[in-house]
Formats: sequence, C-alpha cells, structure tokens
Amino acid sequence: MKLFLLMLTMLLFLGFSISAQQIKYPETQKGDVVEDYHGTQVADPYRWLEDLDSDETRAWVAAQNAVTFGYLEKIEAREQLKKRLTELWNYPKYGLPFKRGDRYFFSKNDGLQNQYVYYSVKSLDDENPTVFIDPNTFSEDGTVALKDLQFSKDGKLAMYATSASGSDWQTFRVKNVATGEDLADKLEWIKFSTAAWLPDHSGFFYSRYAAPKEGDEFEQSNKNMKLYFHKIGTLQSDDALIYERPDNPDMGFWPGVTDDGRFLVLNVWTGSARVNRLYYKDLQSENSDIVKLLDANDASYNFVGNTGTEFYIQTDLNAPNARLISIDVANPA
Repeated sequence: MKLFLLMLTMLLFLGFSISAQQIKYPETQKGDVVEDYHGTQVADPYRWLEDLDSDETRAWVAAQNAVTFGYLEKIEAREQLKKRLTELWNYPKYGLPFKRGDRYFFSKNDGLQNQYVYYSVKSLDDENPTVFIDPNTFSEDGTVALKDLQFSKDGKLAMYATSASGSDWQTFRVKNVATGEDLADKLEWIKFSTAAWLPDHSGFFYSRYAAPKEGDEFEQSNKNMKLYFHKIGTLQSDDALIYERPDNPDMGFWPGVTDDGRFLVLNVWTGSARVNRLYYKDLQSENSDIVKLLDANDASYNFVGNTGTEFYIQTDLNAPNARLISIDVANPA
C-alpha cells in the first residue's frame, strides 16, 4: 500500500511537471514524391525519412531527440522515480540451473547488470562458480546482446548467438566449453533460427537468409529462408543445404534434433500466424527426404518428444486449451 501511494504521488508530480512545460517541435520537411497506383495519385511527403543513413534523416532524429530528452529532463519527479525503481530492481537474480555433460550451468544478474552472466559449476553444491560467458563484455557500449545459447548434448561445445543494436540479424559462434575459447566457426545472416546439434557434436542444423547487398542489411525482406547443416571446423560457405522452398518464399524453418538423435524435426512457419507445419527427416538414412508430417497449416503443432518412431505433439486443433496427440511416423495413417 505504501509503495502504491509513493508511485501515485510521483505520477501526480509528473503530471504537474508535464502540464507546465511548453513543447516546440522541430519542423519536418515535406517532399514532393507522388506515386501513381493504378490511376490513383498517392502523396508520400516523408519518403526521404526512409533512408535511415542519410545526413538529413540523422539530423531529423537528433532534433527529435533533443526535444524529447530536453522535455524529460525537466520533469521534477523523474530522478525520484528513477532512484526508487533502481532500489527495487537492485537485487541478485538467478536463472534455473541445467546440466550439460558433466557440468551445471546457470545465469545470474548481480542486480543492475544489463545482461545476465552465465556461470559453470561442477556440482550444485559448488560455491565457486566460474564465468562461462559474460555478454556484458561483448561491446564497450553494451549494444551487443546474447540472443541464444545452445550446448551440444555431451556438453563439450556451445553455440552462442549475438546481435548488435537490437537487430534481428544474429551471428553464431562456437565455444569450447572446457577451455572457454571460441573456435574459428562464425556464421552470419541468421534470423529466427537456433542451432540443433547432432549428438556427436560434429555439427548442427540452422536456418538463414541470403547475405544482403551492402547497405541493404536492414531493408531486405525476409524471403527464401534456407536450412543448412554446419560441420564444426569448416567455413560457412561450405555448409550443406538441407532444405528450401522456392515455391513458398515466406516459409521459415526452426530446426530441432530429437533427444535420441534419430530425427531432425522442423517447425515450419509463415509470417506471424499462430499456425505452423511440422516436417521431419530421418537422420539414420543419409539420403532421406524431408517428410511433410503435418502440412495443412491449420493449427499450432509443437513437437514435445518421441519414443522411437512415436512422435508426441501438442496441438490446438479442435482443442482451444490444447491437447497432446501421438503419431507413429513409421505408420502415420
């Protein structure tokens, strides 16, 4: 109750401060671009702002920021609110531990760190954890973030993904868990994917897009994702193409390998719809095809696990609260 009253008081001060300020917005230049869409003239006076790297756009952003931060800095209760929230946030936070190989790993934030640090211990009773990976050291300005961390089943190698300045583009690197050193492997132009390791840590499946033209990194559309296999110790240019769908360029592929290592399972998605397809490949046969197990794209299908050829799948097909079904891929009918 006291916290509620404190926050309410601060918000009232905030409101009074806001009402007392006069804001003068910088003028925005209007261009003369007009497009003809099937005989209809459509003006687009702010087309010039679409060029994110132009001097004009940068100057416009700087002017807007000057107004915004000049306004915020004059709010009397802002520092009080910041101080109190900082006090509330400043406590140690832990992620759940998990085991890979013969070691346990967990994430921890001392209180106000920008990103969680991953630690390694020999046992759950070990009081001397060692830092495995600290994303706060990726860049001096803190703009490079850890986006994914996938260990091989034996815990000997780990793929970690980073992104810069909030971009969807990710770079995959591989770390030797025992030494903490990065291998030479570096994979780029990855979005909306993870690494699905083979049980022997010889490599992993992942999906990516074609490298964009220089200058188009943040304007290229997300089309024609392809699924690859990367063998550890080789160049990305040597990765084996596993699957693509040029007939449906909007398809995306999220890979996973079953716990027994026998099957590659693909969550196949299109856009942001909450429905997907489910495909698989038998890894026991080197030349096996991708099998379209559930291809109607009529519901959500989440692969849970398998016992041999029996797949367990969570779905909301005819089940608003979801249900668990099983399909024997050796006899799906």
